[in-house]
Amino acid sequence: MKESPQRNDDGDFLPDLCGPPQVLGLILVSELLVVCLLVAANGLRAFDWASFGMVSMLTQWIVLSSAACLCALRNKMSAMYPAVAGTLSYSITLLCTVLFSILFYWINNGILLGVWTYIVGNLMVAAVLSGIALRYLYLQQQLRNQQKAEMQSRIQALQSRIRPHFLFNSMNTIASLIAIDQDTAERVVVELSQLFRASLGEPGLIPLRKEIDLCRYYLDIEQMRLGERMSANWYLHDQAGNQLELSDERFTQRQIPSFLLQPLVENAIYHGIQPLPEGGSIHIDIGLSDSHVELCLRNPLPASSDQTAALDSAHRGNGIALENIRHRLAAYYEGAASFKVLSNSEEFIVKLRYPCSKALQSQRRGL
Repeated sequence: MKESPQRNDDGDFLPDLCGPPQVLGLILVSELLVVCLLVAANGLRAFDWASFGMVSMLTQWIVLSSAACLCALRNKMSAMYPAVAGTLSYSITLLCTVLFSILFYWINNGILLGVWTYIVGNLMVAAVLSGIALRYLYLQQQLRNQQKAEMQSRIQALQSRIRPHFLFNSMNTIASLIAIDQDTAERVVVELSQLFRASLGEPGLIPLRKEIDLCRYYLDIEQMRLGERMSANWYLHDQAGNQLELSDERFTQRQIPSFLLQPLVENAIYHGIQPLPEGGSIHIDIGLSDSHVELCLRNPLPASSDQTAALDSAHRGNGIALENIRHRLAAYYEGAASFKVLSNSEEFIVKLRYPCSKALQSQRRGL
């Protein structure tokens, strides 16, 4: 039985041709093609700037109008069969060639006598060049779609490595509370169920406020276990240093990969606060600017702690929690984020900086 063609459900059929960098690229490439065609036809010595200007004008009309049509139909073509979308794209380019060839011929000659010979010549050139160009753009977009799918799979794999570690530490928290206060342990089980519901959700970008709420929820649970040995200090501020409330709408607008900050808080408690008999404080600094989000987490560092080993292990590429976060930032932001792990004789410091979604989109359009 013959298989029916598959719909193009894996992503866009063609790249986005609407942005300024893409339009500029189309203009430059088409101008280079005009130069090549004129030099091939007349030779370099007979190169005529007047002819170059006329041919360039016609070429730009065809290229830019075709790009505008393809840009407007981009979303609809993503839902079409590839063969249908390809035929439609090719037909639009040839139709623009016919229409603008007729218009250009009439402007220059005032009559349409002999226009069909002119149109056939332009169609032959357009058929070859547009076929090559559309094939290249299609393959380029399919490669991007594949890379996007692979990145999503990688993010899901990295996210799944967080959950067992989180579950193990949470169960230890409940076990320690059962012997001390059964009512509190029962309440923690209910609260942990909500945390696990969030952790088992699909990985992706979530509002920064939601991640902060998750961390505060987790800190409340740990506070029940450690009591006065642990305290957490939050400092939320803008670019100018003005203190912000969590209710500020910017914390909803800014996004963060889910369960990115919580493992850092968890790491600070289990390797920084818990080994100290007197406990200590966690300092969490979150700064918002128009283009970036900056986070800094500090916790005390015992003289001989597992966290020192974790830092050395991270530098060797074996620190699972820290390397996990580093890889997730790279997968989401493609080198636009930074992640630093520092320590001194008293503190363990983690700093990360990543662009907000609008700034990241602008940066990618500029590539």
